Amino acid sequence: MAGLSAAAGLAAVRSVVLVEREPHWAYHSTGRSAALFAESYGNTAVRALTRASREFYLSGEAAERFTRPRGALFVATATQQEELRALKETLADAPRIEILTPDAALALCPALQSDTLAAALFDPDARDIDVAAVVDHYSRLFRARGGRPCRDAEVSSLEPVDDGWQVRAGDREIRAKVVVNAAGAWADEVACAAGVAALGLEPRRRTAVRVSAAPWVAADWPFIVDVSEQWYFRADAGALMLSPADEIPSPPCDAQPEDYDVALTIARVEAATRIRVDRPLSSWAGLRTFAKDRTPVAGFDPEARGFYWLAGQGGYGIQTAPALAELAVAQITGDSTSRLTAAGVDEAALSPARF
Repeated sequence: MAGLSAAAGLAAVRSVVLVEREPHWAYHSTGRSAALFAESYGNTAVRALTRASREFYLSGEAAERFTRPRGALFVATATQQEELRALKETLADAPRIEILTPDAALALCPALQSDTLAAALFDPDARDIDVAAVVDHYSRLFRARGGRPCRDAEVSSLEPVDDGWQVRAGDREIRAKVVVNAAGAWADEVACAAGVAALGLEPRRRTAVRVSAAPWVAADWPFIVDVSEQWYFRADAGALMLSPADEIPSPPCDAQPEDYDVALTIARVEAATRIRVDRPLSSWAGLRTFAKDRTPVAGFDPEARGFYWLAGQGGYGIQTAPALAELAVAQITGDSTSRLTAAGVDEAALSPARF
């Protein structure tokens, strides 16, 4: 999503080639996302980028085209109530966030365990994102603006030349003034191939398990997440998608679920709820790539002319993609970033120079 959204924006004003090692877009993390738009989710920098993406996702017909109402419910046991209060204070700029009693939380999701549920925090404005629709939108926009796709082509070399970069991707040679490194879990590897110092980005595997919702009717439940992020679950096309919110360090790869993590997913959700799982319907895993400070990286490398980082989105890449793409276009073309600044986006906090 990061590369595609930025490429679509840049294609309006520049000649752009978008290189993808897989035969189609969104094969890795983008296609395996929990796909939630929530201004209550993530650290300060992430929430600012999410606010700045609100116009794309929620203005006019986009609200129905790209998102659906969902809500997010952060739940706490007695020992987690202080953590819940701290989260509420952190989200003081979101006036519709409210603390709920256990009864009110159970009314939203009756499958929660009533004897351990002490309180909850509800974000009524969180929404599901139709990732496929957003990918299709940016793909169509990229092509309509004259962007040139180069799929099923792994980058084998990047060499600096007098006026930019010489890139070899598959059997193609590409000359470019600017290289945008939006390679996700492979971003550090791409940098090293270009002779650029790695940033220490770390891919981490996250597991998801799809199970039957029976006997519950879960379609209208909010996204349910443990306030300590030890597990979460959500309705998923008549079933439930569960996760242990794991972050297992991994090399860049086509991530696959481990049996232990699938079992851990089920155990954590069953311990906190009245949901009981006979067997998984399916399971998968994806890599969420983090910088050391868990904040995305967007900006020109301070030591490599024309090398732009767009990486380290962690688990927030879908909801922040419109704002990060807008920032990338503005910084690469020299346009104003005042709209993003007004939403609280701090360019210095995102810059690779911070490392």
